[in-house]
Amino acid sequence: MTWSPRAVKARKTLVKAVESGLTRAYSGVKLDSVAYLQYLRRAHRLPVQTAADMFHLPVEALDHIADQTIRSSRKIAALEGAGVGMGGMLTVLPDMSFLAIMSMRMLQKLSLIYGFDYATDEEIVQLWVAAGTAAGVDLGRDLIEKEVVERFVPRVVERVAAKMGMEIAEKWTARLIPVVSGAIGGVLNYYFIKEWGRRAKAHFRARHLATRRLGPIRTIYEARKPLLPA
Repeated sequence: MTWSPRAVKARKTLVKAVESGLTRAYSGVKLDSVAYLQYLRRAHRLPVQTAADMFHLPVEALDHIADQTIRSSRKIAALEGAGVGMGGMLTVLPDMSFLAIMSMRMLQKLSLIYGFDYATDEEIVQLWVAAGTAAGVDLGRDLIEKEVVERFVPRVVERVAAKMGMEIAEKWTARLIPVVSGAIGGVLNYYFIKEWGRRAKAHFRARHLATRRLGPIRTIYEARKPLLPA
């Protein structure tokens, strides 16, 4: 695809907006894992205290919750895209930042649903590996194995933002037209989150199943259960 100078400038602006949103999602808008696990426990009546407890639940139950989470994120993204999109390109930048933050929060939820917290550096790296997978970015083994988290995350953010910016710039030309762009923005946000959710779910599910195959995981919840009488 040949880009005009104006389109190239617009794409760079979109990439910067996405990069800003992803950085905010990493540094200041991180989902509270404890609060979210409490929500899962109440809303779905799950016997869990920590993310690791999710490994003791049927995979089908986790899939069901993950699908509900993705559907909810899609609806919110569509409503936001439709509302903000009424202003055409004037509102694209805040919309991109919102979409990036929402994408990462959805990934954090899916990570917890499938039993993976993000409290340690290693877990944070794995979360951003999932972000790269959801965005369709091949990070490469060398990048994953050799970089410490302080350098790894910014490099992943840069690659994911470039990928997202390219995809969005190709699809959002119609948002130059106000009002009509509202409906288009809602639809594009919906399908963008849908695709990210599909890839991220597949990533976390495969990792969850691989971890289960390694053997039983003794969790805090399990350790607290009273011993049954002989």
